[in-house]
Amino acid sequence: MFDLSPILDNTKDKFIAIAFQDLETGADYFLHADDAFYPASTFKVHVMMEVFRQANTAMLELDARLPIVNSFISIANGSEYTLDVEDDAEQTLYPRIGETESIRELTRLMIVRSSNLATNILMEKVGTGNINKIIRTLGVEGVTVLRGISDKVAFQLGMNNKATARGLTQTMDLIARKKVVSEEASQQMIDILLRQEFNESIPALLPNSVKIAHKTGWAMDFYHDTGIVYPEKRKPYILSIMTKGFPEESESEAHECMAEISRLIYEQLP
Repeated sequence: MFDLSPILDNTKDKFIAIAFQDLETGADYFLHADDAFYPASTFKVHVMMEVFRQANTAMLELDARLPIVNSFISIANGSEYTLDVEDDAEQTLYPRIGETESIRELTRLMIVRSSNLATNILMEKVGTGNINKIIRTLGVEGVTVLRGISDKVAFQLGMNNKATARGLTQTMDLIARKKVVSEEASQQMIDILLRQEFNESIPALLPNSVKIAHKTGWAMDFYHDTGIVYPEKRKPYILSIMTKGFPEESESEAHECMAEISRLIYEQLP
């Protein structure tokens, strides 16, 4: 469907997965879409979905405040671990340990600034089992959430989250069609995703008139982006790009690769 050879031919030493779904025409495109990746921070979208589900069922209030803590329990052996502020893209919560913040603001920080600390605090509140349950209930394939961020003992034992490009696109497709929790909750999630502050990949080479509700993720040699793209005068499309093999010192190369793929797809829209 798409000719992506200008970029894929130059990145044959990397592993790239793509899943595209067009809400305008129903067209789709998949490349290695069912291969499992370490999802990095893209799974934070699924944490957000469960937060809104619990808010919708009055299990929690979005404006309720949670303690800001930096002490979590490993799923591997019950040991305590903490997050390193230097490994977190969002650092304003760390000086506030011992204070409180609203669930609404923690959710925003988890998405727009990819806060690891907010993520772990929220995961302890809503429960990993419940996050997986909403993933399964919605029929999302290839996504599993086992643990919070920086559970190094679990990581060393191979107890890791996973996702596929198809699963991420299914997730964003459901949100775009407002099928997650409720129309109102889905719209609130879209509004948060539209405020994403890391825009070096899918949005980078698209016209300024195009809005993108998306979530990035990067860790080790994994770089990903998944989002809902809103071109002018047509229905949106969903695009997920997952990559492996770009070393950490080549972060800009990874972003440029995803940005070029995004541009080529946009320019070849049916």
